[in-house]
Amino acid sequence: QVQVVESGGGLVQAGGSLRLSCTASGRTFSHILAWFRQAPGKEREFIAAISRSAGTTAYADTVKGRFTVSGDSTKNAIYLQMNGLKLEDTAVYYCAARSSVPTSRIYYTETDFDSWGQGTQVTVST
Repeated sequence: QVQVVESGGGLVQAGGSLRLSCTASGRTFSHILAWFRQAPGKEREFIAAISRSAGTTAYADTVKGRFTVSGDSTKNAIYLQMNGLKLEDTAVYYCAARSSVPTSRIYYTETDFDSWGQGTQVTVST
């Protein structure tokens, strides 16, 4: 069982920045952690992922160049630094964990992940 907890959401003006945090703890080490988001009336979509063992990362085209995912092994956490926020970034952001052998491979679909956080709201205003 892996417990995933997100934090750091909030209200920000367009063009501003936010940093989300995610911790994944439990008996099984989650080598792959990812961020998804779900806007009102839309399906949940992949945003970014990181392999904690290999350090490889991947991003959706919609956030590439604006968002950065990183890991801190000392705190068992990953972060999503979001810069240049746009109105369309408004959504509930979820952290997801995948328990696997160490790998540099990145996973992109919801069904690839075993555990999910409760989500944190990000609202971008004019």
